[in-house]
Amino acid sequence: MALRRGVTFVISMIVAATMISMAVLLVMYVLVSREPAVPSNAALVLPISGELEESREDVIGLVRGRRPRTVRSIVDNLRKAKVDDRIKGVLIAPSGLQAPFWGKLQELRDAILDFRKSGKPAVAYLEDGLEREYFLATACDRIFLMPTTPLELNGLATFDLFLRGTLDKIETYPDMLAIGEYKTAVNLFTEKGYTSAHREQSASLNRDLYDQLVGGIAEGRRKSVPEVRALLDQGPFLPEEALRVGLIDDLAYEDQIDDKVEIGGRDWRRVTSDEYEGVKPSSVGLNRGPRIAVIYAVGLINTGRSGWSPTDGPVVGSETLIEYVRKARGDSSIRAIVLRVDSPGGSAVASDAIWRELLITRQGRSAKPVVVSMSDLAASGGYYIAMAGSDIVAQPATLTGSIGIYSGKMVTGGTFEKLGAAIDGVKDGKFADMHSPIRRYSPEERAKILEQMQAYYDQWIEKIAASRGLTPERVDSLAQGRVWTGQQARQIGLVDELGGLDRAVALAKQRAKIDAREEVEIIVYPPRRTFYELLVQQLSSVERVGLGAWIGLQDRRAIGALTAPVRIFRRGELLALMPLGFLR
Repeated sequence: MALRRGVTFVISMIVAATMISMAVLLVMYVLVSREPAVPSNAALVLPISGELEESREDVIGLVRGRRPRTVRSIVDNLRKAKVDDRIKGVLIAPSGLQAPFWGKLQELRDAILDFRKSGKPAVAYLEDGLEREYFLATACDRIFLMPTTPLELNGLATFDLFLRGTLDKIETYPDMLAIGEYKTAVNLFTEKGYTSAHREQSASLNRDLYDQLVGGIAEGRRKSVPEVRALLDQGPFLPEEALRVGLIDDLAYEDQIDDKVEIGGRDWRRVTSDEYEGVKPSSVGLNRGPRIAVIYAVGLINTGRSGWSPTDGPVVGSETLIEYVRKARGDSSIRAIVLRVDSPGGSAVASDAIWRELLITRQGRSAKPVVVSMSDLAASGGYYIAMAGSDIVAQPATLTGSIGIYSGKMVTGGTFEKLGAAIDGVKDGKFADMHSPIRRYSPEERAKILEQMQAYYDQWIEKIAASRGLTPERVDSLAQGRVWTGQQARQIGLVDELGGLDRAVALAKQRAKIDAREEVEIIVYPPRRTFYELLVQQLSSVERVGLGAWIGLQDRRAIGALTAPVRIFRRGELLALMPLGFLR
């Protein structure tokens, strides 16, 4: 009896502690959800750091008063600040950026430039003088650099990893097949260095992105393009040298900015981005009116439900995304749909299923305009789903295209033999062991796989030709697995316009016959989850605090690309997945 009372007491205490903890968290959540008081002479401070993500939900951050910072949340803060009379200027502080690509950086840079159209000043403060941080800073009226920080501005370089030598050492053979001369994703496994096509592609991308960097600096610092090219060949710069050649405006520590800058007068007060997140867009006249859905397709594309992986990050499940598309299509209050794509591709079958649902939405009985906005990546399977849009908008630095297919297997029998292990098996059916890990494909098996790949590739080419108004022959010449920047893709007809999500929304308004001057309400998919749903997810998630919590985005992408073909996708599955390069 005493033991039973003791157990009951312990259980009661646990339940009580849990209820109290949840109540405290709920109270804290309500408190931080209140709209903050913004002083009438305020400067918005926007730190931009770490990974630039499209979407993220974090209950711990919410209860601590730190809302998840995404590309869109930063852009929305700038949009609000532009029309908010209480905000007299912004202080941009980019630092420690882990973004391996440039599309999201251009999205943020465009938002800063748009803010400046209000006539309010934008000031940049740099503790890190690296290329990406500086590129953002050049959108501002003035740039301050910490007195001890060098300006590491000396150009761009791309590095690609090749594992064939490693695989040979462990006696693993990459039996890979690809459609497209430039479908270089397989080169990670099959080559020891650049092929001529691979080098040509990497050099073209690197040069175009370098030109965009030079152009941005020239525009922001009011210098000629040749002058900026000459300066980059002299970098990196000591702080005093960066000041002397006009790449920055002054040297200062962060606490000295207040005395050096007048924002709406001398007596201005700072408002943090976390505080300003609490200001509802509708309170300053934004995000109200006719409704447009923005559906996010972020991560590797796979069949099934969406999820999250510690090495790959977000995974776009075809089942989940199709569900969102159908909900948006069935909602009579939604006038148009914008698909926001940030994906290197993935499963060819999953990509085709998503494309079909988007096409039905655009052309079916309950048709609604579908416009696509490309983020950092919309390549391979990412481009496949994008081609369903009536308009495709990309940033100049977006990586897109990669229209090609690959498949194959790793023959690991030799590796197991080195370890003293053996693999054996039985089969019924001539090709039942086609994807055996202990032998290479036979000529007949290779012919069958290539037949499947070619059929899929040909259908893909036909669909692109129909959607882009090009001949199949022209599309085939642009495809071949080649990756293009958004700027290049627009020149060859794979993309319609250059810009960010706001430009895509503007085109969606036009397609839906909404006045260009009218504000619209954005309905986001995936929808924001309740506090309880976030809490349950946070408490039950092991992956998020594992490997993905301490490795950087670039490392995570590298590990993910290396292992995804054998870890995520089905053996022998056709993959529409772009190659991975390391752009510094």
